[in-house]
Amino acid sequence: MSRTAPAQSAQVGFQAQLWRAIAAYRFASLCYAAVLLGLDRGNYLRWPWAWAILACMVVWTVFTTRAYASPAGRTRTLLAVDLVVTAAALLSTDLVQHGAATYHADMPVTATWVAGPVLAWAVAAGRRAGMAAAIVLGLCDLIVVHHTVGHLFAGSDINGPVLLLLAGWVVGYVTRLAERAEHALQHATEVEAASRERDRIARDIHDSVLQVLALVQRRGTEAGGEAAEIGRLAGQQETALRTLIASADGQAAPSGRLASGELDLTVLLGQENSAAVSVIAPAQPVRLTSEAAGQAVMAVKAALDNVRRHAGQGAHAWVLIEDEDNLITVTVRDDGPGIPPGRLADAAADGRLGVSHAIRGRIRDLGGTVSINSAPGTGTELRLRIPRVHQSPSNS
Repeated sequence: MSRTAPAQSAQVGFQAQLWRAIAAYRFASLCYAAVLLGLDRGNYLRWPWAWAILACMVVWTVFTTRAYASPAGRTRTLLAVDLVVTAAALLSTDLVQHGAATYHADMPVTATWVAGPVLAWAVAAGRRAGMAAAIVLGLCDLIVVHHTVGHLFAGSDINGPVLLLLAGWVVGYVTRLAERAEHALQHATEVEAASRERDRIARDIHDSVLQVLALVQRRGTEAGGEAAEIGRLAGQQETALRTLIASADGQAAPSGRLASGELDLTVLLGQENSAAVSVIAPAQPVRLTSEAAGQAVMAVKAALDNVRRHAGQGAHAWVLIEDEDNLITVTVRDDGPGIPPGRLADAAADGRLGVSHAIRGRIRDLGGTVSINSAPGTGTELRLRIPRVHQSPSNS
């Protein structure tokens, strides 16, 4: 079963409760209209015709109750016909009641049954639709009383249409609010279920794959030779897998893209974590434009490639990310033998442009700077300073 099935069933269940409430209201309104019709016989010019109208209202209520019970039956056509039938029943009051009764705003033959379509439109299509249905029926109610505009606002005849209008707005608003709450609850339930499944998978991986990789790393290191290289690779995979399991959902996608369209440098450089590389980053996202982040990552990767190539298999590298106001600093430090004096200049002269182009060139194009501190036997430290806002390199 797909994950959308519970959400759909929850929504259908919520809608069904509202439609059952509307059906109960319409049947209760019919009983109220029948009581008024029996007690106020003197207000009716054609009392038997009033009972006939009430009988039609009963038949229509039974029909709409059965039709609205199914989501497929809640069509705009049925809602429109429901509005027309209710308006016709309301306007028929002018034919069966005495003129004095309607003028003095006695209850029409429909009584409170007239609010049924307003509630149905509000639940089916929202507060604007409910208010539109209330305006149509409110105008029909005002036609029945035959009052002028002055008498209309001087008496209580306007109260019924206003109440219909408010009912349409409130029910439509509450319906949409409840639906959003239902979706939010369903989403939270799905996230919790996914989190539990992820925890279960993490436990299984920890009890199997990670232990095997750790064992391979330990035995390979003890054996030495080619087995040590296999152990090193196993250690890298163990670290990467642990990082993947421990990563939490939230601030950034695996690609590092944030909601603002920027990239999170901590996510991008965090993928370099391994047994030989440790990435230390702030808890909050370090935001950079796509261009700046891409160039910074390539520069750091070039620096780590130099560590692997020149510092030896046993060397370890640390990548430190610092986020200041308008400046981001990435420091790459290793515990290798260091760079002999003049070696970088000799490499550039020989056409080996790893540092000058792959690192300095990229950061310079972003308006930043690169500083290198190294001495034989003390390791190497590269510090990349990148402005948060892209700046054109100077001509100097």
